[in-house]
Amino acid sequence: MRFIVDTQLPPKLATYLSTKGYSSIHTTYFDNGHLLKDNEKIEIAKGESRIVVTKDSDFSDYYYLKGAPPKILLLKFGNISNKTLIKNFELYLDNLISILTENNFVIFGISGISAS
Repeated sequence: MRFIVDTQLPPKLATYLSTKGYSSIHTTYFDNGHLLKDNEKIEIAKGESRIVVTKDSDFSDYYYLKGAPPKILLLKFGNISNKTLIKNFELYLDNLISILTENNFVIFGISGISAS
């Protein structure tokens, strides 16, 4: 599984996913990555078969309207520390991976995990 972690999320999340054996890059990896527009992130995700990890709900709108990128993991934790975010991934990563294998749009947050 391959991920692209969106700008508003910590690079530490991409690093964490990499340590778990998943190809993961943060948008800041790219030149002017913090300025990448959503459509540019989508093109990267499509071109490299990556799942977009974001907390930007605009990606869900784009997904439902245009069916791209291939997969989205939308995070809905609100304002939490990086440590708490990583802890949640640590607790639920196996379940998330399983759900992402079967679904193109997954929401992960304080209410749990849901897919559509």
